[in-house]
Amino acid sequence: MSDKPSVLFVCVHNAGRSQMAAGWLRHLAGDAVEVRSAGSAPAGTVNPAAVEAMREVGIDISTQTPTLLEYATAESSDVIVTMGCGDACPVFPGKRYEDWRLEDPAGKGVEAVRPIRDEIRARVQRLLRELVPAG
Repeated sequence: MSDKPSVLFVCVHNAGRSQMAAGWLRHLAGDAVEVRSAGSAPAGTVNPAAVEAMREVGIDISTQTPTLLEYATAESSDVIVTMGCGDACPVFPGKRYEDWRLEDPAGKGVEAVRPIRDEIRARVQRLLRELVPAG
């Protein structure tokens, strides 16, 4: 890992879970971590319920765009966090992988997305403590 670790969050549509995770990590880490997100079959827009749930905690992900997972992006990331993309995620020796099994917010209202958002925050906080120890 370089002095500034890079984290790639991946889910199928790159419209909900991975966008919320990237939003949390950007918010909590500032510029201490390079944050990336992508999807194996990206949607056209970010999930509106995810946007609203994040807005409630002061994080704006409304300008983010779902992005296709590129081989080079995955290869150059230090940590790859998958959220349901399965076999579509490339595997590279020496990379740190985590698979976060989280409920998919697709088709759900903001009330149902809030607990997913909060679970993602807890996992991002743990990951950040491991990547950028205090002190």
